[in-house]
Amino acid sequence: MPYVNIRIAGTLSREQKAKIAVEITDTLERIAHKPKSYTYIVFDELPDENWAIAGRLLDED
Repeated sequence: MPYVNIRIAGTLSREQKAKIAVEITDTLERIAHKPKSYTYIVFDELPDENWAIAGRLLDED
C-alpha cells in the first residue's frame, strides 16, 4: 500500500491538493501497478516560520 506524505511550506488550495492527489495516484498506478484504492496521500502544510533554508526562516524578508 503506497503512503505518500507531502510536506510543504505554506498552503495549497483544495483544488491544488485534488490535482496533486490525482497525478500521484495515477503515476503509482501506471508505473508501480498499484491499484488506486491502495494509495494514501497526506498533505502537511507548515507555516513558513517552521521552515529554514541556509540558516534563514522562510518568513524572514
